[in-house]
Amino acid sequence: MTELSRSQLDHFITQGFVRIDAAFPRTLADEARAILWRDTGMSPDDPKTWTKPVVRLGHYGQRPFVEAANTPVLRAALDQLVGSGRWQPPAALGTFPVRFPSPLDPGDAGWHIDVSFGTESPDFMEWRANVRSRGRALLMLFLFSDVGDDDAPTRIRAGSHLDIARQLAPAGEQGLTLRELATNGFAETAHRPQALATGDAGTVYLCHPFLVHAAQPHRGARPRFMAQPPLLPTEPLSLERERGDYSPVEQAIRLALSGAAAISPDRTRELAP
Repeated sequence: MTELSRSQLDHFITQGFVRIDAAFPRTLADEARAILWRDTGMSPDDPKTWTKPVVRLGHYGQRPFVEAANTPVLRAALDQLVGSGRWQPPAALGTFPVRFPSPLDPGDAGWHIDVSFGTESPDFMEWRANVRSRGRALLMLFLFSDVGDDDAPTRIRAGSHLDIARQLAPAGEQGLTLRELATNGFAETAHRPQALATGDAGTVYLCHPFLVHAAQPHRGARPRFMAQPPLLPTEPLSLERERGDYSPVEQAIRLALSGAAAISPDRTRELAP
C-alpha cells in the first residue's frame, strides 16, 4: 500500500480510525519486543513469572522503535490524515502497557479519550482537551505482538470522536478536563458500535484524537505488546482555513459540528461545512 484509499479516508472521518496492516516489518516488532521483555523483568518462556495483569513501560528511542514509527507507508498515511508538514516525525515510541493473561482486574479498563494539554498538573484527571485538539494530532496504536480477540485488544467506540467534538466545542480554547469529560462515564458514546484493535505484529491503528477507547482484561495465552503514542502537531488544527485545505482530522470535527453526523461515507467531504 502506498497511500490510503478514498474509502479508508472516509472511514477515518466518520468512524474515527483506520487500520494499516504491515505498517512496519515483523522483524522490527521482534527486535523491539526483545527489548521490552528485558525491561518487564519477566521471562517470555516462563508464564509463572507473569505475575501482574499489566506492566507499564516508558518511551523507547532505540532503532527498531524509531524505524517502526517512520516507515514510508506510515509517513504517507500521516500526510494524508493530518497534512504534509503539519506533524512531527516520532522520535520515540511509548508508553507501552504490556498486558499479561490474568484473572485479575487490570484497574485501567475504563472508557476515555487521551487528553493532550495541561499535563503539568500532577492529577491526570485535570489534564485537558479542546475542540482543536491542542497538543495532539492523532492517537496511534502500534501492535508489537499478534493480537487476537482474547489478547486484550483495545476497545474502540467507532464514531465516538464526533460525540466528543460536539461536547468540547462549547468550552472553546480552554477545553475540558478529563474529569469533566468523564462525568457520566462517556455515556453519550455508549450507543456507538464497538471495534477491537486486533491484528498481526506490525499493524498500526491511526485514530482521531477524540476517539473514545478502553483497555480490557487479557484472556488469551500470550502477552500483548502495544505502544500508544500521540502524534504531535507542528501547528494547531484549524477549523477555518481560507483555502479550505482541511485535513481528515479537521474534516471530522467540522462534520460533527455541522450536525450531519449520519451521512453516508461517500458524501462526507461534499457535505462537511
